[in-house]
Amino acid sequence: MSELLKKIDARTKLAGTNKLEILLFTLGTDQRTGRRENFGINVFKVREVMRTPEITHAPEMPACVEGMVSLRGALVPVVDLAKYTGIHTDAKPEIMIVTEYNGHTQGFLVEAVDTILRLDWSQMRVPPDMLTAQMGGIITAVTELDTGKLVMMMDVEKVLSETSNYDDQMSYQNIKPLPKPKTVYFADDSAVARKQISTTLEMMGVKYFSAINGKKAWDELEKMAALAEANGEEMKNIVNLILTDVEMPEMDGYMLTKNVKSDPRFRGIPVLMHSSLSGMQNQKLGHSVGVDEYVAKFEPQRLAETLTRLLGTE
Repeated sequence: MSELLKKIDARTKLAGTNKLEILLFTLGTDQRTGRRENFGINVFKVREVMRTPEITHAPEMPACVEGMVSLRGALVPVVDLAKYTGIHTDAKPEIMIVTEYNGHTQGFLVEAVDTILRLDWSQMRVPPDMLTAQMGGIITAVTELDTGKLVMMMDVEKVLSETSNYDDQMSYQNIKPLPKPKTVYFADDSAVARKQISTTLEMMGVKYFSAINGKKAWDELEKMAALAEANGEEMKNIVNLILTDVEMPEMDGYMLTKNVKSDPRFRGIPVLMHSSLSGMQNQKLGHSVGVDEYVAKFEPQRLAETLTRLLGTE
């Protein structure tokens, strides 16, 4: 297992190239459909892969949370992804993917891991409505490999939100409105993240526009910039800040930031990267393409504080 992941830390040249690397895994054959679905997770969210250790079961946890394991002295919750996704299988999950994102560590039980693939985000598509409904909204992107295999990217922010004790209301309680009106454009493919961002902006009294991926955001921002130019206006007076996720189908946040920062029409507009990829290496990648600040997801208070500082009050 360690051979599969030992070079992940060296893969730091993807920023601004619209590429990603994903670890493929399966959850078993679904008894209802007879199919074995293929899923993917960004390797930057994977800390290690191991045989499933002994799990200590704990009461009052969601049904898909099998319990806790001790990893190097820390207690880590373990989620059975087959149960979480509603896939009925007799396969015993023998592999645990240890993930780290949003400042949290958790284990995902899976049937098997396959390989690591390097893809272009342009190959990742927004899932069709039928698949989104069928999978309960847990898929953020899909791609078809050369072999004809369909791979689905799982919304791990949604998994964390629905299996942890994260308290939304407590996290928003100290957010205050800005003294003057501001406008933010944000892009994120996760429905959970979009809801959190919208709630934060609404509590700040900030007007906003949004898109479900970087490509749609860039297309819309270009149209807005062309209209502003035709009217003799500056974009920085129309959109005061751009907030972007990193992982998005068709165009990622690194490429979106690179496009914005290289286009003089957007001069003076700060870009805030808001991602579950909260490690120092990912922050360095963000700064390498020109982001002004980097904030981890699931921290509404810190997001509001950073927005307040970047938006200013003038």
